Amino acid sequence: MLTRLARACYRWRWFVLVGWVAVLAALVVLSAAYGGRFVNDFTLPGSESQAAADLLDAHDFPRRAGESGEIVFETGDIDDPRVEAGMSQLFAEFEDVIAPGEVVSPYTTDGSHFVNHERTIAFAYVTMGDRDEDAYDRVAERARALVERTHVEGTTIELGGSVFAEPPTFSSETVGYIAAMVVLLVAFGSVLAMGLPLLTAFCGILAGISVVTLVVAVIGMPSYAVEAVAMIGVGVGIDYALFVVTRYREGLAQGLDPEAATVRSIETAGRAVLLAGTVVVIAVLGMCTVGLPMIRGLAIGISIGVLSTMLAAVTLLPAVFGFVGTNIDRLAVPGRSAPGDPRRQEGWRRWSQRIQADPWRAIAVGGGVLVLLALPAAGLRQGFGDSGNRPTSDTTRRAYDIVSEGFGPGANGPLVIAADLPNGPGDVVILGTLAQNLDAVDGVDWSTPPLLNDRGDAAVMQVFPEDPPQSARTQALVHELRGTILPQTLAGTGVTAKVGGPTAAAVDFGEFMSSKLPLFTVAVLALSFLLLMLVFRSVLVPLKAVVLNLLALGACYGVLVLVFQWGWGLGPIGVGRPGPIDAWVPMMLFAVIFGLSMDYEVFLLSRIRESYDETGDNSGAIADGVAATARVITAAAAVMFCVFGAFVLGSTRSLKIFGLGLAVAVLLDATLVRLVLVPATMELLGDRNWWLPGWLDRLLPRLRAGVATPVPDGPPRPAVPVGDPEPVR
Repeated sequence: MLTRLARACYRWRWFVLVGWVAVLAALVVLSAAYGGRFVNDFTLPGSESQAAADLLDAHDFPRRAGESGEIVFETGDIDDPRVEAGMSQLFAEFEDVIAPGEVVSPYTTDGSHFVNHERTIAFAYVTMGDRDEDAYDRVAERARALVERTHVEGTTIELGGSVFAEPPTFSSETVGYIAAMVVLLVAFGSVLAMGLPLLTAFCGILAGISVVTLVVAVIGMPSYAVEAVAMIGVGVGIDYALFVVTRYREGLAQGLDPEAATVRSIETAGRAVLLAGTVVVIAVLGMCTVGLPMIRGLAIGISIGVLSTMLAAVTLLPAVFGFVGTNIDRLAVPGRSAPGDPRRQEGWRRWSQRIQADPWRAIAVGGGVLVLLALPAAGLRQGFGDSGNRPTSDTTRRAYDIVSEGFGPGANGPLVIAADLPNGPGDVVILGTLAQNLDAVDGVDWSTPPLLNDRGDAAVMQVFPEDPPQSARTQALVHELRGTILPQTLAGTGVTAKVGGPTAAAVDFGEFMSSKLPLFTVAVLALSFLLLMLVFRSVLVPLKAVVLNLLALGACYGVLVLVFQWGWGLGPIGVGRPGPIDAWVPMMLFAVIFGLSMDYEVFLLSRIRESYDETGDNSGAIADGVAATARVITAAAAVMFCVFGAFVLGSTRSLKIFGLGLAVAVLLDATLVRLVLVPATMELLGDRNWWLPGWLDRLLPRLRAGVATPVPDGPPRPAVPVGDPEPVR
């Protein structure tokens, strides 16, 4: 089928090209006209924090509607008439800006507890009201502008809460794309050859993002879904196109005509691309089983991006080859060697032979590094970042620090207790007892009096922990309140209460995702093992691949813990202070990384298997495979490292974590795993690499990747494959 597809796209290249342009134009127009809006839905059905939120909604607490934040101010004396007059005027103007939201001033009875003991620091509690995501951004921008032009003598004013976080000032993705262009130019040594992967990736991801924008009208996705789709789509799109272009140039160097070289490239690299991309899609879509709308939407979005880049690699690229023909190496960089120069691979062949000469030492060094990096992963904590993790240049971080100074760090993440009062206001006495018990709990700094709704059948209280919202002690406090304090105090009273709020919701979400991760991990490992066994007709090769990929993933998690939880190197990447890993990141990283590792696994092992089938020499086949693929693997890894790593320079902490995780994983996979541990372990296993029980061989369907069918009248296969990109230096 791939042979017919490649020939059809090559021969009917004008129709394919015009078709792609027409489809892209239609998708862009449709997405602009009918695209939906992105919504950050962090609800967790069945959790106590969600039950608390539902209770408040059911009992009509208008002040708890929508996103919330604070207007934080610090002065010599908040009771100074000039300060009170200036801040009261700001609160009134602010309420007009955020209407139908509301501002609870510390100068009113309801807000009197929002003042510290020294009466030098205070904050007004702000609720933004229900509105869509775009409206939040517009209102927050006007609110920031209002605060910036407000001047109260001797008073520092900041805005707290993620809703008021300042937007990014530049596009970090651009940095990654420029770096990827440089890497491709160095790798291929030709401007034209460099442009083909970029063109294919751009068309694929443009189609993918347009489709995602349409799909979001019916399937909810978080606001950062487009950035995540672009990150993954561009990375794999360039990767897939690079593999196909490499095989095309190799075919030309072997003397094939452009059409035969196109067919050969799609039969081999194209088949590997389809297999690797399918694994990414299946693994990512597996996250839909978690049952959370946000995770499901993000998984569907990323899958659409990967599918579109796969389609571009096997349809648009063969058509472009028809236009380029043998001119692909035109506009070459002076001084670069020709694609057919066998000396370009001899360095990697010698490298592989050195690894194979002492495989135990290579395993000890490579495996030791991965294990050492993976050790911190044992302390991985899942949760969510907050304003305290932002750089001090952000107003929300400065507000966070002022609140911590005046009220303690726990004031930035109060717990919300929502109570159902079956006897109406008469149950307030019970809540008074609860408030006394709460103040006596170890880890509680203070709590607010109960606030009744208009009907008097429900109340809300706030509990301020002693520790920051992301701390392990605050997490333990949530469990103590739910498991001990509330049940003991309210037993037999008929009053029910739930612990909620953003801090408790982050605890619930993190623990939920942690509980789902082991089962998901086993499922992805089993899928990877099965597919590799089908492709390479072996038991030990896929088992080795699963173990090595698991080690590399553990090392990736370990680096994230070192940086984001322990705080190593946070300053240069623009993160204010350490905190937990965002709860959705570990599972999404696992799915994407295992899929991406299949790119390099299939590309390398298919070359080794080709050589082994021809010669029967295991050691020689390993050296052949490494020599033939090492340059393209290092180039592809360098491209993806640049694209993923660029997101570390962005402003969204969760995408920083995700980008760094992907960048580290790709780097480790393409170096220690593919170029050290794979040749070492395969050398030790010898011919057992390709062992498969006869009964299992007969039972399994036939599926091969990366093996070309013979091309009639083509030149004989050279002893040393040629045509791979130059190494990245």
